[in-house]
Amino acid sequence: MKFNKGFTLIEIMLVVIIIGILAAMAVPRLVGRSKEARIAAAQTDISSNIGVALDLYELDSGQYPTTEQGLEALFKKPTSSPAPVNWNGPYLKKMPKDPWGNRYIYRCPGDRNVEDYDLFSMGPDALEGGGNDIINWQDDQIE
Repeated sequence: MKFNKGFTLIEIMLVVIIIGILAAMAVPRLVGRSKEARIAAAQTDISSNIGVALDLYELDSGQYPTTEQGLEALFKKPTSSPAPVNWNGPYLKKMPKDPWGNRYIYRCPGDRNVEDYDLFSMGPDALEGGGNDIINWQDDQIE
């Protein structure tokens, strides 16, 4: 009696069909997750990474960087007025960019956060106010 070692064509086709069915169920669930991941990364940058760096700057200097000084003040000591006397940076290693490769928009004093700052990403459409902005204020603060 001879024993054949290996798989028959039907067995291989059955495995391929099963893998295809599993892929057909899994792929639609994963599509679109990269957009959600980028939005989450921008929200984390705004609320945590850059936000904490701005708070540390304010703690050391007594005020947030001006709009003109911008986020660059977090990794390079500003020379423009008001120059921070107790600058203890760098607070960030480099100029932050959002997940779409654009600069975050920083304004101080802010239009929405008048006593603090506005910090936001224009989102995937790269248009300010396009409805996809990732922001550091609540929409109910709009006057």
